[in-house]
Amino acid sequence: MKKIPLDIYDEIPDEMRSYLKHNGWHFNHKACEYAVSAIKKRNTATGKMEKIEMMSKETVDTLLSKYGVTLDNNVGYDYVFVANYGRAKFFKSSIMDEQRLAMYVKDVIDDEMAGDGEVMRCWDAEMTSRGIPVEWEEML
Repeated sequence: MKKIPLDIYDEIPDEMRSYLKHNGWHFNHKACEYAVSAIKKRNTATGKMEKIEMMSKETVDTLLSKYGVTLDNNVGYDYVFVANYGRAKFFKSSIMDEQRLAMYVKDVIDDEMAGDGEVMRCWDAEMTSRGIPVEWEEML
């Protein structure tokens, strides 16, 4: 039995509705760029939070290929977002090297327990909990 997400009953902005109509809860190229542009990482030299430089789709594809990682359940640019998120949040900490970053992407994207669109839904929830408005019209 397929479960219905509880957020379908929320009132949502027209731009968000339009985005979801065309992409579902998945990152397209513009949405991925938008989401990654909001990710910050502490610069250990200065101690300041700074925006990260986005790994492109091609760079992520090369990374996955280098380590023989094939994704079975990816939709759109979800995996590109996950790679950038993992690199910013966990690289050189719990993700020690590029191979483990590639494996992290596989684990998140091919998670059998994840619901459809869970990657983007988690990002949206983080933005909401931090009080950061999402400019959906920039992603259309």
